[in-house]
Amino acid sequence: MSYPDNALASGELVVLHRHPHWKRLIWPVVVLVLITGLAAFGSGFVNSTQWHQTAKNVIHGVIWGIWLVIVGWLTLWPFLSWLTTHFVVTNRRVMFRQGVLTRSGLDIPLARINSVEFRDQILERMLRTGTLIIESASQDPLEFYDIPRLRDVHALLYHEVFDTLGSDESPS
Repeated sequence: MSYPDNALASGELVVLHRHPHWKRLIWPVVVLVLITGLAAFGSGFVNSTQWHQTAKNVIHGVIWGIWLVIVGWLTLWPFLSWLTTHFVVTNRRVMFRQGVLTRSGLDIPLARINSVEFRDQILERMLRTGTLIIESASQDPLEFYDIPRLRDVHALLYHEVFDTLGSDESPS
């Protein structure tokens, strides 16, 4: 999926566009499966009783209403948050956008980046994800979590920074 062209300046090209790593969606999927199983079990139990049909209908409505609230809060919201979080590297800047209802964004010109670091633990290394740390000229280091293919992104960003600076240290 490409990043929207209306967010780019003229002549600016997207070099890399990533959403957070899919590991952020593991718990929402687990919650979806578990809560659906519990709701189905509860509905099955209610159906097996000798209660009046109106009472059964009310209890089904309560069960599935609670299911809807939990799924929306613990499954749908994290998915939408994941979907609306973008880490974008262009030939001029690094852009980070996030938020479902309230959007926030951060732009770092490549020429202002002093250093690019990464941090990953053993499990993150196995999943090829981790934290990218960018230090710019005027700010404290910024940490971007759950960047997929972290080491590739680190290397690409390092090359883009040096290509932008036109430095003699620029790797070939």
